[in-house]
Amino acid sequence: MQGVNKAVAIVGAFLLALAAYAYGWYRGDLGKQPDLVPAATAEEEDRKTYYPNTEELGPNEMRVISLGTGMPNQRKSQASACWLVELGNGDKFIFDLGTGSVANLSVLEIPYDLVNKVFVGHLHSDHIGDFAAWHIGGWVGGRQKAPRIWGPDGPEDHPEWGTKYFVDHQIKSYAWDIDGRSGRLPTVAGQIEVNEFPHDKLSVAYHENGVKIAAWPAVHIMAGPVSFSLEWKNRKFVFSSDTFPNQWFIEHAKNADIVIHETFGTIRQNIDLQGWDRANSALVSSRVHTPPAAAGKVFSMVKPRMAIAYHFFNDENTWEDMYNEIRSTYDGPLTLAKDLLVWNVTDDEINVREVVAQEAVWPAKSPFGTVPPTGDREELPPWLVDGILEMEDVIEAYYERQGVGDIYEEQVPKK
Repeated sequence: MQGVNKAVAIVGAFLLALAAYAYGWYRGDLGKQPDLVPAATAEEEDRKTYYPNTEELGPNEMRVISLGTGMPNQRKSQASACWLVELGNGDKFIFDLGTGSVANLSVLEIPYDLVNKVFVGHLHSDHIGDFAAWHIGGWVGGRQKAPRIWGPDGPEDHPEWGTKYFVDHQIKSYAWDIDGRSGRLPTVAGQIEVNEFPHDKLSVAYHENGVKIAAWPAVHIMAGPVSFSLEWKNRKFVFSSDTFPNQWFIEHAKNADIVIHETFGTIRQNIDLQGWDRANSALVSSRVHTPPAAAGKVFSMVKPRMAIAYHFFNDENTWEDMYNEIRSTYDGPLTLAKDLLVWNVTDDEINVREVVAQEAVWPAKSPFGTVPPTGDREELPPWLVDGILEMEDVIEAYYERQGVGDIYEEQVPKK
């Protein structure tokens, strides 16, 4: 019996030690203060992954994060077009805002007040479909100031193709939502500043705090789309949005650290995997969008420090065809994009890693405190108030348990 007890004690000690080790490794792997490891992996300078909110940018450093890299149709593994650019001066800019991308933005746990500048290349839903999630979701998520959006105007004969028309009518379409939140949330944070620039020529869309963002015409279906460059200190970022290769891009995308160019899935991929007919697949994949070999030729002409191909489904059965097609015309540095990659750009190198994403996140608090709600708020009409079940005993007790019993009386609906 004594031998059995000794064996049990040994096994118990072993399991306890194993559990303690695993706990210490777990905390270290998450970048928390480790208990049993010498240093948290999130603090190692040469780690191969990026833990949000653990790294300060250098004074001349730029960080680019892919928030949406997929196709016009959505799927969980790849949101539609969206890119975040962070600079060493603290500025942050979003380029395009495709469907599903704001969920990826959320895992970075950046306060919405700090991701309040969006630049839209064109108004296809896969490039602006998360507008409400960013605008209204950010308002609900703690934003205290009005966000800002920049995009191309429409042609003289089609002003409804412009960014302002889009935003104004999005706001109108969410009238019930916005009116119901007004007076309950900071009114100014529910507003939005819209800035249009010419779609048909080179223009400086933004020039503040040492950052210059230029836009020029893109060739995509009809008049309106643009591509962008961002320049700050000796850093340069270029984003095509959607475009077929064109002279404006070649002229303005040179001497860049990062060049992101749409690189659409191959004709065969869209026939075999999407069920498109041959003619439509060839047209969309090679005329409306840029095929991979043509994107490679563009990269060869502008010679970035890092070329990034996006706008295709990056799967085990697709990436090799994409890679080989691009490599038929380009032999320089290349990333085949997928969601939540990060590129850190310095004078010495461009470091490409994956983001370690915690999916169950809450909105980060605004650094600007809390602005009290202003203005009138809509209330329930009497006929709806009359239909409310009597729950005040339950609600009052709930207020007390939650530590807000002192404000119970002022929030009781008035009949």
